[in-house]
Amino acid sequence: MGDHKTVGLFGLGAMGYGMAQSLLRAGHAVHGADLNTDAVARLQSEGGADGTPHTVAAQLDAVVIVVLNATQTEDVLFGEHGIAPFLRKGALVMSCATVAPDFARDMAARCEALDLHYLDAPISGGMARAAAGDLAIMASGTPEAFTAADAVLKATASTVHHMGDAVGAGSAMKAVNQILAGVHIATMAEAMTFGMTQGIDPARFMEVIPQCAGTSFMLENRGPHIVDGDYTPTSSVNIWPKDLGIVLDIAKGARFPAPITGIALQQFVAAAGMGHGHEDDAAVAKVYARASGLTLPGEET
Repeated sequence: MGDHKTVGLFGLGAMGYGMAQSLLRAGHAVHGADLNTDAVARLQSEGGADGTPHTVAAQLDAVVIVVLNATQTEDVLFGEHGIAPFLRKGALVMSCATVAPDFARDMAARCEALDLHYLDAPISGGMARAAAGDLAIMASGTPEAFTAADAVLKATASTVHHMGDAVGAGSAMKAVNQILAGVHIATMAEAMTFGMTQGIDPARFMEVIPQCAGTSFMLENRGPHIVDGDYTPTSSVNIWPKDLGIVLDIAKGARFPAPITGIALQQFVAAAGMGHGHEDDAAVAKVYARASGLTLPGEET
C-alpha cells in the first residue's frame, strides 16, 4: 500500500485514541481494539476501518499497542487471543506502554521468533499532543524495525528519539522520564499547597512560579487544573503507582537507591486510597490539602 499502512491499534484510551486519529489523518487504515466498545464505535464513525485487528491480522502492516501495562501488552500479543501468531512475517509490533526493559527484551525475542519486527517505543506528551500527532517517542529496535515503523512514527510523533538498536533502551529512557514527571507533579502539589498555608492563592502561585527558576513543564501543565478545580483526567492518578512502581523495580534490580521516587509514589498511592485514582493526577494535591485542613479551589468549605 506504499506509504499508507493498515494498522491495528490496541488501546483507545486517552493516548491511544489520539494516536489513532493521527494515523487516520495521515491516510492510514486503522482497525481499533479496546474493551470499551463505545471507543471502537466512535473511531469507526470518524473513519476507522471496520473489523477488529484480529479479523484482518494477516493484512496488517503494523500493530500499535497503547495499553496500560506489561500484562496487557503480553496479553495482546501472546495471550489466549494473542494476535502475534497470526501476523504476516515482516509485520511491525510497536509497543508504547511503560514497561520494564527486561520485559521489552522478552517481547522482542518472542516476536522475532515469529519473524516480526519489534519496536520498543514508549510515548510521552499527553492526550492533546497524541491527538495532534505531536508525541515524543523514545524508540529502540533494529534498523529494520525503524524502517517498518517509519510511516507510523511520522503520523504520531513530532520527535522520535532513536535510542539504539538494542530493545529495552527506549523503556529505560521512559523510566528516567517518569521519575522526573511523577516527582514534578507531586512536588508541584506540595509547593502549591504549602504556599496556601502561607496565604498564597493558587492562582497567584501560577502567575509567579512559571516565571521563576522553580518551574517545570508538569507544574505549568497540571497547576491550572488545581486552580480551576477541574480534575477531569488527562493522565490519571492511577498511572503513577504503576509507572513509579516499575521505576522502583528497575532500581531494585540495579541496586540503586531512589528515595525521592519512593516518596512521590506514596503520595500517589495515598491519593488513590482517598478515592481519587481516576481523577487527573493533579489530584495528588488533595493529599496535602486533607493533611493540612486546606480547601482547594472548587471544593466546598
